[in-house]
Parts: sequence; C-alpha cells; structure tokens
Amino acid sequence: MPPALPRRTAPRWSRRRGVVGVFGACAAVLFAAAYVGPMGAALQPAQAEGPKTVTLYAQGLDDVQSVSTTGEKQAPSLERSSYNVYVKPKPTPTPTPTSSGSKKSGSGSSSGGGGPVKYSGGGAPADWMAAAGISEADMGYVDYIVSRESGWNPNATNRSSGACGLVQALPCSKVPGNGYDPVDNLRWGTGYAVGRYGSWAKAYAFWTSNHWW
Repeated sequence: MPPALPRRTAPRWSRRRGVVGVFGACAAVLFAAAYVGPMGAALQPAQAEGPKTVTLYAQGLDDVQSVSTTGEKQAPSLERSSYNVYVKPKPTPTPTPTSSGSKKSGSGSSSGGGGPVKYSGGGAPADWMAAAGISEADMGYVDYIVSRESGWNPNATNRSSGACGLVQALPCSKVPGNGYDPVDNLRWGTGYAVGRYGSWAKAYAFWTSNHWW
C-alpha cells in the first residue's frame, strides 16, 4: 500500500487577497456614487421659473432690508402725509332792484319811468272822445279812423313799429301821460290830426285815400 500523501492546505495569502478585493470593489462603488451624484444633480435642467409679481410693499421691504444695519427685517412705512383742501366760497348774488312805483287804479297811466302800462279801466268810445275834448262834429271822423287803426282797443300794439293805443301813436313814448290810456291817446291824436292835416275831417279824407295816416 503506497504511503499517504500529505494534505495540502490553501495558502493564507489567497484569503487575504479575496477580502481586500471585496473591500476594494465596495470602495470603488462608493467613490463612483459620490462622484456621479453631484454631477447628475448639476446636469439636471433647471426648472423654468414663472414671472414674479413685484408689489410696492415687497419692493419697499427689500429697500428697507438693504439699508438695515442690525440685520433684522423692518416693515416699510406706507403712511400718506396729510393735505389741506381749499374750497372757494360762492359769491353772494347781487339783489335785483325792484320798481317802487305803483299803478293808478282804473286809469292805467304809468308811474316811476317803467314804461306805459296797459289800460284796465272801463268806459265807452263816446265817453273817451268827450273826455279828450273832441267835438261831436268830429266824432264820426275819429270813429272811422280809430275803428280801422285799433278797433277801439286801448291796449292795441303794433309789434313791428311799436305804435300803441287807439290812434296807434308812433312812437308810443310821445303821448303825454300814458299811450295806452284812451283819453291821453285821443288827445295826442287830435294834436296830430290838426298839426299834420289841419283837422279831423282832412285826416279822414287822407285816410280813405291812402289807408293810413
């Protein structure tokens, strides 16, 4: 029977090399992770940031923080300064002067220079002619002219010329007293007929030929 061969044992250096290889691989993996991790984060695309809305308060807050010496945030003061408002007073209206004259009751004559006053009294043409001093012989001529000039309306007025009263005196201001008073108007008419034509009869003849006098 051949002699037994001696038992071979694995060398110790091979075991150490295996342990060192395992540790080396782990170290390589950890080194690679530490190196690639930050680079990957840096290589990631930056997310697009939306537009920022800057308000007056935020802008004022940044300005205060930039000049603060203590390092603490201070809220900006947004108080408004006071102001005065001047209101111009309204001028006092000037009072309108009123006429102190009064109308004569019944006669309709003017007073105080306010212009002729319309006649508001009564009476009849015959009474007015008699009061004006017109003779009965001339009353027919006067009646004919006055009937066509004013229709015996003491307050008749020509809007275009301004003639007024029974005989349509022109201008009305020439009548002494009140141009709308029938007696005053007829008295003026008598002076006009006699002065211009010579009499009421001749004034009547002119009127019938020319339809005016």
